[in-house]
Amino acid sequence: MSDTLPSASAAPGAVVVDTTRSPGARLRPVPITAVRLTDTFWAPRLQRNHENTLRAQYRLLEEKGRLDNFRRAAGKKQLPFQGVYCFNDSDLYKWLEAASWSLALHPKDTALRFLIEEAVTEIAEAQQPDGYLNTYFCAERAGERWTNFDLHEMYCAGHLFQAAAAHYRCTRSTRLLEVAIRLADHICDRFGPEEQGKQRKLDAHAEVEMALVELYRTTGERRYLEQAQFFLDTRGHGVLGKPYKYFEPDYAQDLVPFRELDKVTGHAVRMMYLDCGATDIYAETGEVALKTALDRQWANMTERKIYVTGSVGAFGDGEAFGKDYYLPSVSAYAETCAAIGNIMWNWRMLLNTGEARYADRMEQALYNGMLSGISLDGEAYFYTNPLTDDGTHRRTAWFECACCPPNVARMLASLPGYFASVSAGAVWFHLYGASMGSVTLPEGQTVAWEQRAGYPWEGEIEIRIADAPRNPIALCLRIPGWAQDAALTLNGAPADTALCAGQYARIERVWKQGDTLRLSLPLPVQYVVGHPNVVDTYGRVALMRGPLVYCVEQADHPDVELTALRLPADAELHPIVEANLLGGIVTLRGDARVQDLSDWQHVLYRPFQAGDAGLRSGAPSQRASRLTAIPYYAWANRTPGPMTVWIPTR
Repeated sequence: MSDTLPSASAAPGAVVVDTTRSPGARLRPVPITAVRLTDTFWAPRLQRNHENTLRAQYRLLEEKGRLDNFRRAAGKKQLPFQGVYCFNDSDLYKWLEAASWSLALHPKDTALRFLIEEAVTEIAEAQQPDGYLNTYFCAERAGERWTNFDLHEMYCAGHLFQAAAAHYRCTRSTRLLEVAIRLADHICDRFGPEEQGKQRKLDAHAEVEMALVELYRTTGERRYLEQAQFFLDTRGHGVLGKPYKYFEPDYAQDLVPFRELDKVTGHAVRMMYLDCGATDIYAETGEVALKTALDRQWANMTERKIYVTGSVGAFGDGEAFGKDYYLPSVSAYAETCAAIGNIMWNWRMLLNTGEARYADRMEQALYNGMLSGISLDGEAYFYTNPLTDDGTHRRTAWFECACCPPNVARMLASLPGYFASVSAGAVWFHLYGASMGSVTLPEGQTVAWEQRAGYPWEGEIEIRIADAPRNPIALCLRIPGWAQDAALTLNGAPADTALCAGQYARIERVWKQGDTLRLSLPLPVQYVVGHPNVVDTYGRVALMRGPLVYCVEQADHPDVELTALRLPADAELHPIVEANLLGGIVTLRGDARVQDLSDWQHVLYRPFQAGDAGLRSGAPSQRASRLTAIPYYAWANRTPGPMTVWIPTR
């Protein structure tokens, strides 16, 4: 094991996905400490995550018995397994990953460091002599290990591996990494080709694949990469059977071999995590067939199976993707974890290709599908994120299946690492917000900058160079796909580069201290319509401004039945800064109409009458009203009441 452990000097820094030496990747990540957010949008959220969310979650992990499960496995406590689900260990592992990222940003927080090391101790002491570690399968269930592959043993192991990589990169301690290596070796020794005397099995919930690749990147031990490849190659051949009584093999992506799969299918989080793993494997191997399959699946998702919020997963029954264009609003599952998985997959695709379309999708899910999953105070969560609700869906502090809360925490804690990356002779800007940045290029040169921006409320972004090498380098700025008519100046004059929405603008020169780029992204209110085959959006519009999706909530329309609200296509909506509303937002306000429903009292169906909306000439009886739209992420933080993203136009 000592030969497997990396030296502290070899650590790449606190990077989230380490493609530093990946031959198939175009971009290299930067440590989360390389970008310090100073904006009024993300910086306060990261601070709340650090001060409130992580502490509250640790208390709940203790109260709900997650830590006691490890003490039980270590023989320190005699008590039954705590919790409803067999995969509760993963809650602690995701919290540890989140806490490690947050500690890297706040290295003097001794209280958080103590909690982290306490958790690591409990985990290490629960590990079995053969390297096995899962608190559900100990004591009376020890004989059931590796007998049911939908009980998430490898899924939990994967989250441990990711936590261990983060803990090592952020603290330089190998304590948790040693635990992860012993468990990974146990898995590698047990699972593999049958001709080698191993089990040809895999976990029904993908996760361990990308985790093994990250463990390979951390330790340099190639057998972990090969094990990830084995699991990917084995999936799709029906080795799992029916993972559940009522679900077919495609629920766990085990019906079609991955390289032949042309759509996203089955359980949404499992699919996203599997695509993450395949993308990581491609980054290390450059296998063209993997990239081709990933491109097909990405096209299927983005063209037919994604919500306007960047969320995925249409069915509550199975937390799964539906058929093409099946995107119900009221019953949308749109799990918070699935939105995070979407971000993770697009981040990996972006690192591999440098194509802005992946950053666009990452931003879409980040500001909407993921961010709606946590309350404004940072201590309550959505598991599912519908696009229309009657007011009964509210956030809660915890779940029996508590995958989402620590997943949100680790996404927020690691967020600075997603703002920029580097390649040979270039710095890439993916996300925008006031910040200070300093990165090292692959050639060893330093580039430092200050970014001034009121994003996402304002579209003026200024990047001022503080330090740069004396040779030419390029700065690559993403022009979001929604940003038509963007403008870019260098030191007050138009920049000599092509600007195209959905691409990166590249400016290469010898930069001097004080050089200033100003990117202007127009932020008009945009009416968005869905594909005609999406039944729930037909005849309706959604509102967007910049990366933000908006919704209307009953709290802003006390005298209007929300289902009767209509937004004519020619209505003008204006952005209004509301500093004291919902933590400080920009609302959209303007004229609307309200349909008169009085003649529908006590009637569900009736013969068609002239004036019934959407059928023949004539307009339904309507009266003037006002509309106020708020960012979707901010809904359900006030008095309960109906909400909708998609507003009828007639």
